[in-house]
Amino acid sequence: MKNMIEEKLYYSIGEVAELLNVNQSLIRFWEKEFSDFLKTKKNRNGKRMFTSKEIQTLREIYYLTKNKGFTLQGARNFLQQNKKKLEKEIVIEDTLQKMKTFLLDLNKILDSND
Repeated sequence: MKNMIEEKLYYSIGEVAELLNVNQSLIRFWEKEFSDFLKTKKNRNGKRMFTSKEIQTLREIYYLTKNKGFTLQGARNFLQQNKKKLEKEIVIEDTLQKMKTFLLDLNKILDSND
């Protein structure tokens, strides 16, 4: 998953899909399946507009379903019961991924200097 480059009030479904590296149809599906957690607004043209908080919830859904292998019901249950723990896990995993990328890049630089 990509990080948000700039902090905005609202993000389009296309921007969110790009940030999460998923299809827009998956976001629409999750929006229906996790309606208790996602309260997406629509603009005058009927286009979905996501807040940073909703994007964080989508990241949590992604993490649970894609990384941890939870079913949709399992992810819903986990979100209800373990929100704070999940937020910490995601931050740790993101940090580890950034460190891995940094170390791989550093290794390439060191290899090219030999």
